[in-house]
Amino acid sequence: MARSSTLNKESLVKLGAERLADLLLDEAEGNGPLKKLVMAALAAARGPDAIAAIVDKRLAGLERASGAIGWERVKSFSDDLAAVLKIITGDIAKADAEMAADRLLRFLATADRTLSRTDGSDGEAAHVYHAAAAALPALVGKLSQAQNASLADRLYALAAGSRYRVVLESMPEIIGQSPGSVVDALDTRLASAVSSLGPIDESDRDWNKRMRVRHLIELRQHIADSRGDVDAFIALETSLPGLRPDAADIAERLARAGRHREALDWLRRPTGSTIRMLRVEDIEAGLPPRDPAAERRARLEIDVLEAMGERSEARALRRKSFETTLDAEILRDHLAHLPDFEDVDALDAAFAHALASPLSYAALRFLVAWPRLDLAGSLVVERRAQWDGRRYEILAQAAEALDSAHPLAATILYRALIDSILARGQSLAYPHAARYYSKLDSLAAREDPNWPIEPAQTYRAGLKSRHGRKHGFWGLAEATGRPGKALGDDA
Repeated sequence: MARSSTLNKESLVKLGAERLADLLLDEAEGNGPLKKLVMAALAAARGPDAIAAIVDKRLAGLERASGAIGWERVKSFSDDLAAVLKIITGDIAKADAEMAADRLLRFLATADRTLSRTDGSDGEAAHVYHAAAAALPALVGKLSQAQNASLADRLYALAAGSRYRVVLESMPEIIGQSPGSVVDALDTRLASAVSSLGPIDESDRDWNKRMRVRHLIELRQHIADSRGDVDAFIALETSLPGLRPDAADIAERLARAGRHREALDWLRRPTGSTIRMLRVEDIEAGLPPRDPAAERRARLEIDVLEAMGERSEARALRRKSFETTLDAEILRDHLAHLPDFEDVDALDAAFAHALASPLSYAALRFLVAWPRLDLAGSLVVERRAQWDGRRYEILAQAAEALDSAHPLAATILYRALIDSILARGQSLAYPHAARYYSKLDSLAAREDPNWPIEPAQTYRAGLKSRHGRKHGFWGLAEATGRPGKALGDDA
């Protein structure tokens, strides 16, 4: 049997120019973006001006257009934008990088008008403009001296004057590739804009003004970073209206500059209230809400202490972080930074802390993840009356891990899961409960008379007595291998 054709450059070349031309003509008739790309490729033979003329015509249309673009046209419109961008960054850039940079700036300048006509800042058209912004740094340094004269104003319009600010994420790279004179002019323009808005005190409730000033200052901070001017960054950070300075941002830059003592001072300054987050996995483990800002400062403080040679303090912080979260990855990092032979004692201390911790679910998750299944099994048995089947993510994973070598612990967890599902009548979870019930059957064969829990036969009878009318569960339990008649006999 002949092998199927593979679509690659080599196989297409074998088709021949005439056959490819026929295929391309047929497709281009109904595909506007492809037609633009083909026309640009043909125009390339006549030089960059011919290609630019195709793009200029489309840019002029974007600069004038004002009508709304319905949702049914957004996809084809965005494909058309992407084709224009590809011509600019492809055919024109290869022929004349300076010309491409100029057209790319014009293209980005149409973002506000275009996005207000389409699907806003999160749609397909916006993705094209963000791609254009990401392509700008590679071309902006190609502009001529005459074009550089207006570059600062053009960048200001894109970064500070734009409603959608599609260049914002790429601004550090754009600044990094721009001539120093352009960056200086842009910084002066931004500083003037901040000054024109006037001072803002704590009582000022003009939130639009506050946001505007904050945005302009953040742009100036990108410039300070490009210059490696930490002090300028700090001065701008401490001038942000209505906000405490971000100590972590400041400390990061001071540390990179080798100013570790100053970085440590900033990290240890009192902070105000911050936003706390509660992740699903933390809810499962019974952990309190996390403070991402505080966690970031703690990580930075550890790095700064290490850089200063204060390794004992850094170790103490890592140990404290583990003891608070019972996070296995934090412990691995802590052990990796310990001197030889100290890691064994530290690991034993970590296990002892987990076994004594009141955070039962976090401790179980940690011991299973490490893994130390013997200790996980001991924890389950010791706290056998505490386990709540509603924490099913942790309990089910632990039960499965313990099933082979620690049947008593696995039995305790599977029973907790089943009891929870049936007590709450969670019919959608009955298939899971039936699977756990089947697991109990296999574990019962390994039962020890000395187990500190009721025997399997007693447990089954009690379950049938309490939940005998939950026929949906019992039907599934029978289907997984336990005869219904025998269940009735147990009861």
